[in-house]
Amino acid sequence: MRQQSMHFAARVGDRLADVKLQANLKKAKGKFVDMRAAAVREFDADAAACAAAAGRDDAVTFAALRDAGAAVRSKVIDDLDLWLEIFEAKAKASGATVLWARNGEEVCAHTIEIARRHGISKAIKSKSMLSEEADLNAALSAAGVQPVETDLGEYILQIAGNEPPSHIIAPVIHKTLDEVADLFAREHGKPRKTDIPALTREAREALRAHFLSAGMGISGGNFLIAETGGVALVTNEGNGRMVTTLPDVHVVITGIEKILPTLEDLATLLRLLPRSATGQTISNYVSLLTGTKGAADPDGPEHLYFILVDNGRSSLLEDDFRAMLRCIRCGACMNHCPVYQTIGGHAYGWVYPGPMGSVLTPLFTGIERALDLPQASTLCNQCGSVCPVKIPLPQLLRTLRERQVTRQLRPRSERFGLKVWAWLAQRPALYARAASYFARYLGWLAGGEDRIRVFALAPQWTAGRDLPAPQGKTFRERWAAERGR
Repeated sequence: MRQQSMHFAARVGDRLADVKLQANLKKAKGKFVDMRAAAVREFDADAAACAAAAGRDDAVTFAALRDAGAAVRSKVIDDLDLWLEIFEAKAKASGATVLWARNGEEVCAHTIEIARRHGISKAIKSKSMLSEEADLNAALSAAGVQPVETDLGEYILQIAGNEPPSHIIAPVIHKTLDEVADLFAREHGKPRKTDIPALTREAREALRAHFLSAGMGISGGNFLIAETGGVALVTNEGNGRMVTTLPDVHVVITGIEKILPTLEDLATLLRLLPRSATGQTISNYVSLLTGTKGAADPDGPEHLYFILVDNGRSSLLEDDFRAMLRCIRCGACMNHCPVYQTIGGHAYGWVYPGPMGSVLTPLFTGIERALDLPQASTLCNQCGSVCPVKIPLPQLLRTLRERQVTRQLRPRSERFGLKVWAWLAQRPALYARAASYFARYLGWLAGGEDRIRVFALAPQWTAGRDLPAPQGKTFRERWAAERGR
């Protein structure tokens, strides 16, 4: 996926002016937030009821579960090389081949070489954000291998001209039902439908032939399990199992940080992931895939390949951003982010949107190529408070901002303003006096009227739009009262 984060400001303007997108975002706003909140309440209530029935008072709360999830992920990151070696040995023992990729180019090279080795002309794909990082579909097409997305959202984007996803778990959240209906009618040559079950059935019918004719399946991996050498996939659509069991060749493409030591650790993360992502107690499908097809197995791949990808991840191990490697790609941070809810995912200009993208994109693609993303946050900590593995996202965003200033990547006027503010902030008396003068200046601009005038500083604001005086008092009266205390 082509990186366009350097155009963030212009892209934001386009998204804010897009009436259709704003309507779509308004419909989606709060949906995942409410579902997660309900799931957390239900978890705590069930845990308390179970503890009471057992005569205990030590119910495991969702907050405690987040602590456990963060501990599991930190344990892995602390000894990542060790767990990767264990995984590689176990995976090879079960019949799989383990390959390593330093970047997206090597991901594409490995995948194309596998396809050529087995004479593959078509590959079906389950949703994989890492394949978006590598721009794998374009590379496969150029090499004569037809990639077919089978996740419903990704399939819609593919037939819409290979649009990038706008959300990591709901890739077409930016599209309306009518837009999808028009796409299906054009692509499939069938009567236009607007009934959602009918549209999903039409997609199944279109994809079934691809499932049966493809020689290779490509998937991501939610987690790699070191003790078994297998992969865990968490999905809400059955396409994931079709992709990983029907073709003779299965290729798993995932980041090196996705590893977990044991199945018990997986159980902990599986209690966090669906509740955080979609508000579900458990996803519709949880698949544990280990090794190649055995003599007694009714299905499964004859050949299994793991492509373990770095693409900038190892550089974070000894950095201030180490905690970012704990991320389990649930999307909770963007679901709760007021900035993402207003502009959508495409404005961020690369694979990962929202708060996690505002950290990952500068780290993976270069901070100078994503100057505005660390600023694309209110630092309200909604993201940090819901992260299932307790990544301190606002702190990481502030650290990125500090690096930009240190490297003089921010505009000179902005850096000068920050220096002036810092100088004043270290002198409380002078700071208070400056604040007083500034407040008086604002009052003068407001005209001293009995209303608070909103200044015409942006197109959506007008100098003639006034706000009622709060509590029957003017701003000046309330300000005078506060100063007189």
